[in-house]
Amino acid sequence: MADTVDKASSDSYDEKPMVKSSEPELADPAGRRKSVALNIVANPLKRSSPRQTVLDGQAFAESHGMPEHAALFGRAALVARDPDQTEMITELEEEERTSLAYERDHKWHGPFMLWYSISLCAIGAATQGWDQTGSNGANLSFPQAFGIDGEGRDEWIVGVINAIIFLTAGLIGAFIVDPLNHYFGRRGEIFITACILTATPIGSGCAQSWQGLFAARFVMGIGIGAKNATVPIYSAEMAPARIRGALVMFWQLWVVAGIFLGFCANVIVKDTGRISWRLQLGSAFIPSFILGCGIWFCPESPRWLMKHGNLPKGFRSMLRLRDHPIIAARDFYYSFVIYEEELKVARGAGYFSRLWDCFAVPRIRRANYGASTVMIAQQMCGINIISFYSSTIFQNVGYTAVQALYASLGYGAIQVVSTIPTLFLIDTKGRRTLTLITLLSHFRDHLITAMLVGFYAGLNLIAWFMIFCFVRETKQLTLEELDQVFSVPTAKYINHELTVWLPWFIKRYIFRQNLPKPPQIIEKEERVEKIVGE
Repeated sequence: MADTVDKASSDSYDEKPMVKSSEPELADPAGRRKSVALNIVANPLKRSSPRQTVLDGQAFAESHGMPEHAALFGRAALVARDPDQTEMITELEEEERTSLAYERDHKWHGPFMLWYSISLCAIGAATQGWDQTGSNGANLSFPQAFGIDGEGRDEWIVGVINAIIFLTAGLIGAFIVDPLNHYFGRRGEIFITACILTATPIGSGCAQSWQGLFAARFVMGIGIGAKNATVPIYSAEMAPARIRGALVMFWQLWVVAGIFLGFCANVIVKDTGRISWRLQLGSAFIPSFILGCGIWFCPESPRWLMKHGNLPKGFRSMLRLRDHPIIAARDFYYSFVIYEEELKVARGAGYFSRLWDCFAVPRIRRANYGASTVMIAQQMCGINIISFYSSTIFQNVGYTAVQALYASLGYGAIQVVSTIPTLFLIDTKGRRTLTLITLLSHFRDHLITAMLVGFYAGLNLIAWFMIFCFVRETKQLTLEELDQVFSVPTAKYINHELTVWLPWFIKRYIFRQNLPKPPQIIEKEERVEKIVGE
């Protein structure tokens, strides 16, 4: 494997990530210093000569049941070896060179099946948002229907009915994701959870007691947990690296779209009398029904098929998701090469072995608590409490029930409008940067209010520091390269952020000093070579 990075003394597992050290800075002729990453995401194909790379690509195709694509994979291997210099690869056919150039210059271009699959998965996200706002409106009337509209114990019952979907999502749904994906694939798992999330909202609407409503939402939470963990992965495994963040952001866009649509449903059925809360809860089946019907028209995840040994079928899936065979072969072969590197340090294929790896393997552990930090911060920012209880909050401050529903509808519309710009910013400004900015915005907004939301101001500040310390930037990296990002030890990462990046940020943007940007903690090898060559 490639050279190893410095390891923290606490790392008990002998990992050798494909990250190599680099000199921090280089000087240009004008005397200014160019930023070069402290750690470089290495391309393992660079270890071989161009000729050997072609031979390896051809051998890959021939040894995995795709001899008819041997020449294609040979050329694709060259492209994967040096993706930023395709004009210099003489082995490429003119049509292939044109397709690669068009892909580079038109990052949103892609075949119909790619956009269909991503859009369908995004619709599945609306289930979560729609259920939140269905409960939001139903909270105004279902407690009275079940005789739990008093104080004390009744308030706890209503709170548990609302919260149970997230409790079972995390405590049960998240832990059955691995076996469901292993045995049924990405599509099969999504179909199963879509069926659950179609049936349980209808069951919630038909409940005859608060215990029945609780049971329906208990099962719904399991489905939400399993679906929420799979659909973004499925989307990410299909999406090209250059726009993966934006396409996966369709998930969040459709969560807030589901919130808005749920508020719309609340308003539409507000005049149906005693059954209004049943319709508000039951209407959340609509996006899951669409997801379940449409998922079988999507290709299975190419990476899932690859990891389960069905490479020819995996490549056929990739061909449906890319605009040209050379692009499909490049992405598929590079994924395989990195996967082979992962297997060298994999501990085992069993469920409990993989679960233990989340805590025992240092770089997986760092990714694990980075992802966990993001999820915890999402709850700490206070947005979910508003999505569940905005109508109740508006009613408590003097709005009528109808006015509260309309006010919540406006809140949902603002969320949708505010989410759209992130589709264009997430792959340029970065995930971590946008998260830090929005947490500061939440902190400011909560701080100027009082009582409950004032409490959330403090939580937002804590969440900001958690994101700053434990969440790493991943923009425009492939899923395989993310494995290398988390190979940098946490102590080294935090030290760089506190002693290099933060002082520069304060001097540059607060004291307005014209200082060059410091070296990144990690950068792609191709980018470093470009800087060195300038």
